[in-house]
Amino acid sequence: MKLSQKNYNRVVIKIGSSLLCRKSKGIDPLLVENVAAQVLALRKEGKEVILVSSGAIALGMSVLGLTDRPKELSYLQAAAAVGQSELMKFYRQAFEKKGLTCAQVLLTWDDFSGRKRYLNAKNTILTLLKLGCIPIINENDTVSTEEIKFGDNDRLSALVAALAGADLLVMLSDVDGLLDKEKKLVRIVAEIDHQIKSFACPTDKKTCVGGMITKIEAAKIAMHSGIPCVIANGACENIIISATENPSSSGTLFVPNKGFLQARKRWIAFGSKPKGKIIVDDGAKAALLNKKSLLSVGVVGVEGNFENGEVIAVLDSSKNEIARGKSGLSSQQLNKVKGGRFDKEVIHRDNIVII
Repeated sequence: MKLSQKNYNRVVIKIGSSLLCRKSKGIDPLLVENVAAQVLALRKEGKEVILVSSGAIALGMSVLGLTDRPKELSYLQAAAAVGQSELMKFYRQAFEKKGLTCAQVLLTWDDFSGRKRYLNAKNTILTLLKLGCIPIINENDTVSTEEIKFGDNDRLSALVAALAGADLLVMLSDVDGLLDKEKKLVRIVAEIDHQIKSFACPTDKKTCVGGMITKIEAAKIAMHSGIPCVIANGACENIIISATENPSSSGTLFVPNKGFLQARKRWIAFGSKPKGKIIVDDGAKAALLNKKSLLSVGVVGVEGNFENGEVIAVLDSSKNEIARGKSGLSSQQLNKVKGGRFDKEVIHRDNIVII
């Protein structure tokens, strides 16, 4: 299986810390210059490019002389504060040499959780593209504990790709792609199943967190958003250009789902962190899978505090997440009516996404 040839006019490129900052010696200026040269080549073809770049914490560690990734949150945030300005300095200098203008965009998960802020972030990025700028996006590590704790810039790149309506997501790392148990490159992934997940393992590098497992999770978001995703080795010559010319020949290609989610439901499923959880019985689970609304009679448990209109996770009796949706009730209201009859849906079927 391979993708049919098409023009990928809006491309999101994610650059990982393991590629950008090697052996705790700081940033690799040659790699940044190489990225800038490839971006210029794409721009000359009329393509729009968005970069999602890790590296602030790793670069800050280098500047501060820290050999091991700090465990204390305040030290991680301090490293990010030092490293972010250094990171942008390298990008700005490299892009200026190519006659390109870049722009720093720092996001937190809150910018995706609220629909209004989500649309504001989208408009900013699209306006930068319209003005001919190269948006360089990173998690705002100086204030965001979630990114520092879980290291999810891979997920961020997929969310940005969906937000911006990208045609292609290219995640660059220091590996050739997804390797199977025999260390052979998996070329095409049409479905992320248990076998594919078993090929991934967390990273053990000192400067970064995440690894292949977070890339697979990001690829899943892209696939459900109708966006092909390539995981490739950023050290390969002209890998960005190769991936945009023929994604199926570069690294591992994750093929988008045919019945992908529309924008609003993508936001419910992936763009918003659930504010709480509810547990439902088997009857309610069957109704949800049959595209029915969730009623209070099928709710057996409520976890967390959430308000009416906030996104929550729906778990079955075995505590497996089966859906996400916008709650029609607050947690306080739901606790009063769970297990009984109520005249309002807990989650209307139009506001539910099956995970």
